Amino acid sequence: METLNAFQAYLHEQDCASLTVRGYLADLEHFSLWFNQTNAEALSPERLTPTDVKAYKQHLLVVERRKASTVNRRLAALSAYAKWALTTGQIHSDPTSNVKAVKQVANAPKWLDKQEQYALQRAIERDLQLSKLRYPKRWVTRRRDASLTLFLLNTGLRLSELIAMCLGDVQLSERKGSLLVQKGKGSKQRTIPLNTEARKALQQWLEVRPATASDFVWVAVEGEQDGLSGRAIQRILQRYAQEAGLDELTPHICRHTFAKNLVNQEVGLEKVGALLGHANLNTTRLYVTPDARDLEFAVEKLN
Repeated sequence: METLNAFQAYLHEQDCASLTVRGYLADLEHFSLWFNQTNAEALSPERLTPTDVKAYKQHLLVVERRKASTVNRRLAALSAYAKWALTTGQIHSDPTSNVKAVKQVANAPKWLDKQEQYALQRAIERDLQLSKLRYPKRWVTRRRDASLTLFLLNTGLRLSELIAMCLGDVQLSERKGSLLVQKGKGSKQRTIPLNTEARKALQQWLEVRPATASDFVWVAVEGEQDGLSGRAIQRILQRYAQEAGLDELTPHICRHTFAKNLVNQEVGLEKVGALLGHANLNTTRLYVTPDARDLEFAVEKLN
């Protein structure tokens, strides 16, 4: 436990995102359990060998039959663990250095197609109408939920960036607007221009946003009026997914949908990457990777 706590502290010192830290710790716990069952001893940095890493990789592939993305993610967690042990002088060589990642074909991110976006838009509008008629006390909450979802779809913000939005980060006028993202990935700032739909959604929320001491844009309406949590935002999106008949709706699916819409409008990858806050264009290129629906559309052209 002390080792995991020290490793967690190291990850925070490296300014890793909270989701990354949680993922690494969960993957390391999975490996630790396997290590204990396989070697009949507890995991510690000095006991980790290249043979263990190779055997674990085979276990994930052959016994658990994990996808390449899962195997590579868990190997990345082990690599980070080994790097921490090297940095702190607990080991003198990296036992993960010669273990190669599993090659995989790049999968397209999950996004909403035009029909799904239409269903979501309709569900949001219907929800607003019904809440105003039947539940007027809840309407402000539903107005916030609608604006938040539409804002995500038109800005491509990460969940952490949406949560951290403050009133002072927003510049709005009749014909244009912008958002200064203060806490992007890797602590990088970027400015995002807001299109008509994003400005409209934000203005409609700000008109009814409760007066509160909180500087966060997205605040709770009932109870203590503080900034929304990531879990609360995910619940909002899950409710809309159910009402729109979608399999799933998450902040990342909204982000991917924003990017895919830009690519479909022939916006250059450099501009898409800048809007999303990507440090590497290879990440942005995922949005030109065809998904199953793109391939189905392609072969239908032969008919």
